[in-house]
Amino acid sequence: MRQVIVHCKPELTQAAVIEDGRLVEYDVQHLLDKQRAGSIYLGRVVNVLPGMQAAFIDIGLEKNAFLYIDDLLPVHLEKQPLSKPLINDLISVGQELMVQVVKDPEGSKGARITTHFSIPGKWIVYMPYADYVAASRKIDSDAEKLRLKTIMENLKHGEEGIIVRTVASGQSEDALQRDLTELRELWKSVEKKSVESQAPAQLYQDLDLLPKLARDVINHEVGEVWIDRSEVCEEMQQLLNRQLTHAGTGIMPTVKLYEDPMSIFDKFGVTDELGRAFRRKVWLPSGGYLVIDPTEALTVIDVNTGKYVGSTHLEETVFQTNLEAASEIARLLRLRNIRGMIVIDFIDMTQEANRAKIMETLVQAARKDRSKTIVVGWTKLGLLEMTRKRK
Repeated sequence: MRQVIVHCKPELTQAAVIEDGRLVEYDVQHLLDKQRAGSIYLGRVVNVLPGMQAAFIDIGLEKNAFLYIDDLLPVHLEKQPLSKPLINDLISVGQELMVQVVKDPEGSKGARITTHFSIPGKWIVYMPYADYVAASRKIDSDAEKLRLKTIMENLKHGEEGIIVRTVASGQSEDALQRDLTELRELWKSVEKKSVESQAPAQLYQDLDLLPKLARDVINHEVGEVWIDRSEVCEEMQQLLNRQLTHAGTGIMPTVKLYEDPMSIFDKFGVTDELGRAFRRKVWLPSGGYLVIDPTEALTVIDVNTGKYVGSTHLEETVFQTNLEAASEIARLLRLRNIRGMIVIDFIDMTQEANRAKIMETLVQAARKDRSKTIVVGWTKLGLLEMTRKRK
């Protein structure tokens, strides 16, 4: 069973997702925080670097945002030129340009931006200029994928692009059309604001934590939603009621008010689990442990047997430790929102079947991740490579 736990304080709101008794996702929004990733800005080009095929754009943040030429070219590959042009043939200093943040500012780096716009709805992702229709790979049924793609192909206008989200499986054409209509209207309002604004200006901001939970996390698979503040509880119920009105199928969970004097995060074990899961050294139930080292370029995870000595022979001991580590790593990637390139140094195994099982465990666990996760495979040095989309 999946549970969503929301803990409200005057200065921040925290949310936790629990699957089968284990914490798998955590998010927090401070009162003064502003959502950057997903936001759309009208920016001004301040520097063009032909040697890097990139440009810096002032979008009103502390550091200028970074735009690479691939994010200027059409998103549809068939519409891209046969040979890549120089970026200074496409944009110039002083030019105003509408862009979307795909990666938040981090450390010394400014935000990464694109002109490949996408706005998520409940059932679909709307891309005004992508000119293609696709369905989530996580929809298991090929027949259902085809049904959903056919519906959206018939609803698509001009150069619009549409991706059908995993949660849309089983939804009616009416539900999908309502979602598309709302997103079209939202995009029109963004375009109108861009004409009326002077750069730098924010044109669109993605949802705050509560409505984002209702849109992206809470669905028929969630059994319980617990919230420890009455007005927030009512707001969430209203969001879900509106969502259910627009849905073709599916039952949304009822929202429950938590009134116990014990902290809601303590009651559901979230506080202890957060304290354990965000350490550099994370112990496994068997006695093995992980060491997680994030760097600017990638995240390195080292697997160790630790206190676990097994009961049969070395290969079996190593395999069981690695198998347990693989499941825990998949969970921690979601919980800690580890993104980008990930390299895992599992304990060396001699049997190829065991290596294949470890990789398959990660592949299956990645299917539960809302962020696109790709298990690349084993390197010649025996390391396992994977990537997790930055968002």
